[in-house]
Amino acid sequence: MVVTRTHRHRVAPVAVGLVIGLAGVAPAASTFTVNPDAGNNAMTAVFDAAIGERISAVSSAIGCTLTVDEDAFEGKISCSLPLASIRVDNDDTKTEHFGEWATNKKMDPKACALDFEAPLVKVTPPVAPKQPVSFATEGWFTICGRKRDDGRPERVTGTIIYLPAGTYGSKRTLRIRARIEKFDREKYGVTPKATPGWLARVQQLAPVVATEGTIDVNIFATAQEAGAGEGQP
Repeated sequence: MVVTRTHRHRVAPVAVGLVIGLAGVAPAASTFTVNPDAGNNAMTAVFDAAIGERISAVSSAIGCTLTVDEDAFEGKISCSLPLASIRVDNDDTKTEHFGEWATNKKMDPKACALDFEAPLVKVTPPVAPKQPVSFATEGWFTICGRKRDDGRPERVTGTIIYLPAGTYGSKRTLRIRARIEKFDREKYGVTPKATPGWLARVQQLAPVVATEGTIDVNIFATAQEAGAGEGQP
């Protein structure tokens, strides 16, 4: 098959993190990955209590797999973030407390991960290189093996930019910015209420630490298919 200039431009930059794989089912499917060790990816979760603290949890260790159906402009994404990689307010004590809440003291934080999957992400053509394309989708989180208690997905919005080979490294790249608003950590059991030893402090913490927050993800996914870095579109 001859890969034309038009075909190479017809990438469906499809999202997601923190996050959070895009998997197409057509013969044109291409695989993109996010390297958790690259250092250029970021997850920031902010929980801002009206009369309490503004808590920020950050990590750069996001790993994702995206498989994109370039002809259909759609796909799906799966991401994983190790709990032990998350720092809270760059403070050792707050980071330790968050690890206890997330695991409910039932496992080593190093054995816990925050996983995310979106089964369908679709963008509307045309998709032009270096131009942001908006998307909106739904996906499911799993935190230390626990799903949301009501079974509902999280709404994800954001933008994707397709960067041709040579623009940002030697391979085709998707820069994805995604946001989840009104993320309720208690829906996943990330709370002192479910953590032994914290029960006496729950009422005291109630107005200080917000249960709802906003998660922002910025990731770079690079093409893994054969010949991804050859030539310029």
